[in-house]
Amino acid sequence: MLAGGAKPVTPVLSVGNLAVRYRTSHGLLTALDNVSFDLFRGETLGVVGESGCGKSTLARALVGLVRPSSGSIRLLGQEIAGETRRRLGPVRKHIQMIFQDPEASLNPRLPVGRIVEEPLLVHRVGTREDRRRRVIKLLDAVGLPAAAADLYPHEFSGGQRQRVSIARALALQPDIIVADEPASALDVSIQAQIINLLNDLQREFSLAYVFISHDLSVVRNVADRVLVMYLGRIIESANRTDLWVTPLHPYTRALLAAVPGQRQSDDRPRPPKLLEDEPPSLLNPPSGCAFRTRCQHATLVCAEKQPVLKPHRYFRTVACHHVEQITGREHNDGAAGSLSSLAKTTTTAK
Repeated sequence: MLAGGAKPVTPVLSVGNLAVRYRTSHGLLTALDNVSFDLFRGETLGVVGESGCGKSTLARALVGLVRPSSGSIRLLGQEIAGETRRRLGPVRKHIQMIFQDPEASLNPRLPVGRIVEEPLLVHRVGTREDRRRRVIKLLDAVGLPAAAADLYPHEFSGGQRQRVSIARALALQPDIIVADEPASALDVSIQAQIINLLNDLQREFSLAYVFISHDLSVVRNVADRVLVMYLGRIIESANRTDLWVTPLHPYTRALLAAVPGQRQSDDRPRPPKLLEDEPPSLLNPPSGCAFRTRCQHATLVCAEKQPVLKPHRYFRTVACHHVEQITGREHNDGAAGSLSSLAKTTTTAK
């Protein structure tokens, strides 16, 4: 993670107004809509939201597995959105992906050494001996012995298979790793090992991560900044501390309220309503603000006008028509609660 919050001037990845749309038999489905952000060297950018919000589509678009409908993806200053596979080849080594399910993402017919070596073969890196040394070094970096190179994926545990996936992602010495739910398929104790490994590798290799997860507790422990997504759009972004202490968007507040053990750092009340309803269909999203059908603060303007993601205090962005009223009202409620508690304490003391 970045020391002291300092950021290099130039991002290693810059995404602007990215959109991904699919034509289906039921109509046009917008999986991503107007997504923009920057990622800096050595930084971890968390992406959170419910299933179907566009997290995995974003991951696949970044590494070229999904072709954007519009928008920009600049990798180390070079535009890659919409490029052909052939033209993406030379730059693809700079951005790699760790998939959610290591069992499904590793070829069961190949030994682990060949799996880790594959990116080096595709990009014609080094001699056979060079690649073998590189594979052994990578396995060591992720905590696996050299003998693992001759074994097959089924001979490993889930956590060990994910270490193999990480070694493969590191093979080409990328600048960026997109981690799509890298620990969600693992037991809790193994999750912690994988997260610690990713943190160690980031410090060693100055990696930048796009870390995608539905588990807000995990994101809180690994991310420098967090993007909150809902129905294909970013609705809030902030550094992790600000997001957890003072969430602004009603959706973010409801997500955090559902995290076991999550508490506010001040006297403000928790959001009274959790996310009980299912998200609307991407094929038929609500007019205006997509979250309005589940939001207790929604008014007529929310149905008529889509809120724009705009800067807020303390270097944050949020897309909500009523954020000032909501935060102001709860600040006053919290202050009133504190005064009431103080009055009761004073009366009791008398």
